[in-house]
Amino acid sequence: MSNSVHVYDARADHATVTAESPLAYSFQRSGMPAPGEEGRAVIGERAFLGHLILRGGAIVLDEALREVLGIGLPGRPNSLTVDADGQRSVQWLSPDEWLLIVPGDETFGLETRLRAHLGGAHVAIVDVSAGQTLIELSGEAAHEVLMKSTVYDVDPHAFTVGKGVTTLFAKTNVILRRPDEARWEIIVRRSFADYVYRWLLDAGEEYGIGVTRESHHEA
Repeated sequence: MSNSVHVYDARADHATVTAESPLAYSFQRSGMPAPGEEGRAVIGERAFLGHLILRGGAIVLDEALREVLGIGLPGRPNSLTVDADGQRSVQWLSPDEWLLIVPGDETFGLETRLRAHLGGAHVAIVDVSAGQTLIELSGEAAHEVLMKSTVYDVDPHAFTVGKGVTTLFAKTNVILRRPDEARWEIIVRRSFADYVYRWLLDAGEEYGIGVTRESHHEA
């Protein structure tokens, strides 16, 4: 798992700048402990993804997403739609607001195509990629770690696959979601990423929580 990338700097030919993930400082300061032998709880960061907030009418946005991306808006509140390879998702946030997450290198082109398809429709698309990050939590004890962290009912029978909510995590607001049987995802503002990371390390200590250094979801 890489927590930095080289980004082309248009201000100088052939120059690059290093972009660090929101958890890069946390990994340096608090360390990246290896998961315990049982691997009952594991943290991973999916950094440098594209996060787009969509606002507007559901019908026109659903049509645009299906045409441009091949997936539509989720059909129910507090739910998400994930594509076949698990790389792209759309989550319901409110009656006229959705969060679209895609691989980082697709963000600009996708936003451009959506705007072109939507034409003069009364919608808003805002790129918030730099302002938040996605933390994965997996392992058989993942929901037990979450039970220490949020008042929301995270029992797997109640918080089923495909559900996503905005809720309180410790003392900050996060988006908590469960894209598949094996993983939970915590989307948090960049300024609170270190806080959530250290909280998870503490809450999961008894389960031998550790950090995966590679993610099969990396772009």
